Amino acid sequence: MIHVIATITLRPGGRTEFLKAFHQLMPLVHDEVGCLEYGPAVDIDAGLPNGPELRDNVVVVVEKWESPATLRDHLQAPHMTAYREQVADLVVSTQIQVLEPA
Repeated sequence: MIHVIATITLRPGGRTEFLKAFHQLMPLVHDEVGCLEYGPAVDIDAGLPNGPELRDNVVVVVEKWESPATLRDHLQAPHMTAYREQVADLVVSTQIQVLEPA
């Protein structure tokens, strides 16, 4: 199993529209072979000391996949290509971290 953390920075004011498209995509991804977990998360104020500044233009996608091969298949799926085109004008940058349990 691998973990994926995708940090997506959006244009100001674009998060609601981005999340609407993302939630429409989720059932298709959940049906993919090898998908164990796939969902968006956003910053909250947890009241922790020295907490970081909240980022209202960032969505973090938390994913778990059976293997790097299933992640590569996911990234090439036709619905992912369509989704990336759909949200292209909302996304400023994407950073992907792929991790394994230690």
